Amino acid sequence: MRKVTPDDNRAGPAGAERAGAAFQAAANAALEASSLFSYRLPSANWKTETAQPRAARLFAGLTQLGMAVCMEPLTLNDIESAAELVYGFMKPTPQYRWPLLTEAIGAQVWVKHENHSPIGAFKVRGGITLSQWLRREHPEIQGVVSATRGNHGQSIARAAKCFGMQARILVPHGNSVEKNAAMRGFGAELIEFGMDYDEARQEAERMAAKDNLFNVPPFHRELVRGVSTYGLELFREIPDLDTVYVPIGCGSGICGLIAARDALGLDAKIVGVVAKNAPAVKLSFDSGKPIDTNAAKTFADGIAVRVTVPEALAIYSRGADRVVSVSDAEVAAAIRLLYRTTHNLAEGAGAASLAALRKERDSAGHGKVAVILSGGNMDSEWFTKIMSGGVPAPN
Repeated sequence: MRKVTPDDNRAGPAGAERAGAAFQAAANAALEASSLFSYRLPSANWKTETAQPRAARLFAGLTQLGMAVCMEPLTLNDIESAAELVYGFMKPTPQYRWPLLTEAIGAQVWVKHENHSPIGAFKVRGGITLSQWLRREHPEIQGVVSATRGNHGQSIARAAKCFGMQARILVPHGNSVEKNAAMRGFGAELIEFGMDYDEARQEAERMAAKDNLFNVPPFHRELVRGVSTYGLELFREIPDLDTVYVPIGCGSGICGLIAARDALGLDAKIVGVVAKNAPAVKLSFDSGKPIDTNAAKTFADGIAVRVTVPEALAIYSRGADRVVSVSDAEVAAAIRLLYRTTHNLAEGAGAASLAALRKERDSAGHGKVAVILSGGNMDSEWFTKIMSGGVPAPN
């Protein structure tokens, strides 16, 4: 583990103050209340029957000294070795500068097309690295369980099958019909439970303990290591980017992007994007401590989270320049703009980055900007409504 102090930041005095507060708050929250990282060990062969919460292990020890510990930083070698593994299961995705989109925004805009991956979303990469890690470190594990709104579940189901494991995936009632079908198509045993993602997550934790399955959390170093490979591709192709906009759900996408930028020693500003009606991440970022909300009502289901992941917050509080919120109407408009200018379909979370850039375009200047099109998995009914000028009601 690496010691991190408030001075270790990329965002000046304000960023240092925010990051220092976030680290300490994340440590306390992880130690006291985070079930996000708790899981029951699935085998009697393990040395202990119940795992200490992972976040508690990460942060324990130094908090009494006024310091916190964040996830061990990924090195360039870590990311390059992940890329070598990932490319055995998929090809790199492209990054294009579309002239009509550049004209509409008034800046040089590059789109990182994670919608071109084998599952239509960036999450596919982390599933590969985490499943390989499980097989290497814990070969006795025969199955995994995880909660999702769709893309994470597709990733885990596909990777588990590739590595010879069973995958049980929980989704909330009312989840995307077409994403559910895709997860089943990749071999998942799909179970509907609860009214939102976080209720499904809690049930996944219970099932892991009951049925001797490994509970795949929403945030894990191996997930971030895999996801960071999209950042490696983007920054090696366009190393002089000024700003990159990226959606934030549980945090693996933005943390992977930060890891790749820092490993390459680049200076691009990274801007996180959340939905206006799912503000937990922005509230947490701005206050420097994890803040959860009672609801996350947005059709951009990939960022519809109400519980902030403390370990991820500790990373993007230090590594992101700011977090911007966008309305569902702004996201729908960005989906229409992407389709008209690139003929690519973006799901809600995938278009959120462009929505934020449009919102800030007067201050974006004329530098090089990238937006992460993190996924393109949207039900056809919603897409039809959006292209007709409407805004879908969240489930």
